[in-house]
Amino acid sequence: MWKQFIGKLSWKAMKSSSGGGGGGGAGSPLAKTPPALPSSRENGATGKPSASPPSPLAGAGAEVRSREEAFIQKVNICCAVYDFSDRGKDSPEKERKRQMLMSLVDCIGAAEEPLTETMIAACVRMFAANLFRVFPPKVRLGTTASETEEDEPFFDPSWYHLQVVYEFLLRFVTSSLVDAKVARKYVDSSFVSKLLDLFDSDDPRERDCLKTILHRIYGKFMGNRPFIRKAVSNIFYRFVFETDHHNGIAELLEVFGSVISGFAKPLKEEHKLFLWKALIPLHKPKSVGVYLPQLTYCITQFIEKEPKLAGTVIRGLLKYWPVTNSQKEMMFLGELEEVLELTDMAEFQKCMVPLFRRIASCLNSSHFQVAERALFLWNNEHLFDMISQNRQVILPIIYPALERNTRCHWNQSVLNVTMNVRKMFHDMDERLLLTCQNNFEEEEEKRAATEERRRLMWEQLERSAARGYHQPVIATDVSFPPPPSSARLVAPTVT
Repeated sequence: MWKQFIGKLSWKAMKSSSGGGGGGGAGSPLAKTPPALPSSRENGATGKPSASPPSPLAGAGAEVRSREEAFIQKVNICCAVYDFSDRGKDSPEKERKRQMLMSLVDCIGAAEEPLTETMIAACVRMFAANLFRVFPPKVRLGTTASETEEDEPFFDPSWYHLQVVYEFLLRFVTSSLVDAKVARKYVDSSFVSKLLDLFDSDDPRERDCLKTILHRIYGKFMGNRPFIRKAVSNIFYRFVFETDHHNGIAELLEVFGSVISGFAKPLKEEHKLFLWKALIPLHKPKSVGVYLPQLTYCITQFIEKEPKLAGTVIRGLLKYWPVTNSQKEMMFLGELEEVLELTDMAEFQKCMVPLFRRIASCLNSSHFQVAERALFLWNNEHLFDMISQNRQVILPIIYPALERNTRCHWNQSVLNVTMNVRKMFHDMDERLLLTCQNNFEEEEEKRAATEERRRLMWEQLERSAARGYHQPVIATDVSFPPPPSSARLVAPTVT
């Protein structure tokens, strides 16, 4: 019964759209139909021409109504939702709907007249019915959760059907026949918010389509731009500070890379807050490597727009710098080099002290790739030029790290690169290098003396413990401050 109804409705829509086999083609409701010829009743029984010919406006109105009704009939058929977890269930209906969607895609691509408000409303309703859904469970038998994350991507079983819906939505958004002012009534904040929720899909093909569609919506519906920026910021906040999991961060950052490149100069305060509160905290999650290239591109776009933000970015990187994750530390060093290439001297001088303290720590890392990557910063010409101009401040900070590497680092490659960097400073300013070397040796002597005093103190404590705590420990050569006198202990009164 339902199959016969679908067939009749589809046949009627095709018949009304083709105008009895006219030049529009079957299944093309947007094609123009030829106006109907006047009948014999309109001309009278004798066939004489009537005194008042039919109004052309009335014929055009009937044609528009016929085109609109046929289009809405097809769209309403496509609002039916099926279960794609079972491929054999409702197979004829699914295929019929897919063919109807493909015909709608062809229609909106070959249309010559703008879509009416009723047609736009029907399209948006159909998009919502098909796309806004609960994601299918991501189940793989015989694998653990950690293995699933690194396994091949999950593909939605309904994708061959959703792909046509996304194609229709993209044609709808980019079509010049869709009036943006009229469509904005239906492509509102609620629609955009639900569309952004789809970025958490496990299917990478769906996220790729959403990326293109969101960029087109941002470009066409200018009234939605502030809401989109705020909604995406909220997604980033939840990801960083609450859930620590989201599948579409890379795609959202890729969209915003294009958005940021279009920001006008000088940057608004809202955009600067987006950098500090939304983008920089994205360095915190452990999965930052998945989206780091897109994040780095967004941040460098901000610095190119306003170079004064380089210091803000560097301080943010130092704030979220990894301590125990060596792979993440190498990624931070790579991003830091890209940021420093865009940093001018004034901003560099504001943050160079904490920056090179962190770099010195990386130079002494036991992970040879981290130490090597930090040493390779000196191969950057722009950075080397800024270091050479500020060597009076930088060399005393990093010289102890260089000297420790030359004395006791286990990796030969790190040792060789360290010697090259040390030779650069020697050629740059030999007197300063010798001064730093003397200061380092003095500090080492003080440190060795402190270690010796501490060792003697522990030996005396051990001897005292062996004697049974009968004699007090008197350390004449240990320069530790005396302990504070303890107050008399008073038992608490119980009432």
